[in-house]
Amino acid sequence: MQVTVHAAKTHLSKLIEAALNGEDVVIARGRRPVARIVPIPQRPFTIGLLRGQVAGSGPDFFEPMTPEELALWEGEA
Repeated sequence: MQVTVHAAKTHLSKLIEAALNGEDVVIARGRRPVARIVPIPQRPFTIGLLRGQVAGSGPDFFEPMTPEELALWEGEA
């Protein structure tokens, strides 16, 4: 579909939906095409991508450190 700049301003939401649905949307000045509306590819989000790879995420993560751990943390040991 080709629309004028004026029509694109008026119907932008509908044109975006059309592009998301796979339609080719071209914006023209007069009869000369000048821009195209295309969807941005979405990458799938993987839940738990780093599970097991991040240290300190266990149930004891928020517990107070032992005196030995605290000394190591502060560089005293």
